[in-house]
Amino acid sequence: MSIDLVTARIGQIQAQLAQFASTTNATTAVTGAEFSTELTAATPADANGVSGQDVVDEAKKYLGLPYVWGGTSIEKGVDCSGLVQSVYKALGYDLPRVSADQARSGTPVASMADARPGDLIAWDNSSRNNGADHIAIYIGDGKMIEAPRTGLDVRIVDVPSTPDMIRRIIDTPAAAATGSTGGGGAAARVGTETPYADLINTAAARTGVPGELLAAVARQESGFDPRAVSPAGAQGLMQLMPGTARSLGVENSFDPAQAIDGASRLLASLMDRFGTAELALAAYNAGPGAVTRYGGIPPYPETQNYVRNVMAMVRN
Repeated sequence: MSIDLVTARIGQIQAQLAQFASTTNATTAVTGAEFSTELTAATPADANGVSGQDVVDEAKKYLGLPYVWGGTSIEKGVDCSGLVQSVYKALGYDLPRVSADQARSGTPVASMADARPGDLIAWDNSSRNNGADHIAIYIGDGKMIEAPRTGLDVRIVDVPSTPDMIRRIIDTPAAAATGSTGGGGAAARVGTETPYADLINTAAARTGVPGELLAAVARQESGFDPRAVSPAGAQGLMQLMPGTARSLGVENSFDPAQAIDGASRLLASLMDRFGTAELALAAYNAGPGAVTRYGGIPPYPETQNYVRNVMAMVRN
């Protein structure tokens, strides 16, 4: 699919979403899976009216420009981080100069399945684990804009491999945190009798995920044991898999503060994507791809019991 077709498709999806929001009697039914896919493809704007698609459009202005190490000039050339910094600066965002710092900016995105146009995708290709040494701008449909290396021009290519880091810079309003709970919303704060109440309430205030929901997930995942390790390798209070922890910027999953912060940001992203607490929990347990594939909670007994148990704790 060409970039022009991608852009046109995004416009169509945004128009469809606007129509969906303005009427309760849509003439064409949309399945849960179709709606999740189209919602991911759309690029909502931030408080200043900047969207991910604006980032893509700005980045396209650099296509064909030569790679210049240390370059930040649309006239003379750019390197990978110079491209990112210059594009975002033109839209009013002041990002760091080097790719390693850019890949720690904004908020983490859980996986490429959750990535939106305008997100930053980065790789650490060194053996020193010093952070990202190559960064690009995701444009959707599995493609990215990058300034690759000396001798090559800024170009559009397929995303070559799973990025080590995915970051969202455009700060868009999150969906309602309580979602569809089917009776009785989750409280924003938990009482002092709840283990790690201060950490949970701080994360809840920062991300909008209800404190009771975070506490219920911690209880279900680990029984509030920060040293827990599952047979599958999930770690800590919130049972984050090592790859998920890395994508969230969590360096130590056994540290309750880092675990709760990372899990709350992940849940906020999943609730923003799927729209309800139940579906966010299903995605937390089984992965967002499974929720999208089945158009709802997957038919896995473990996942269905997980969602049922967590929501029961929230509602009681």
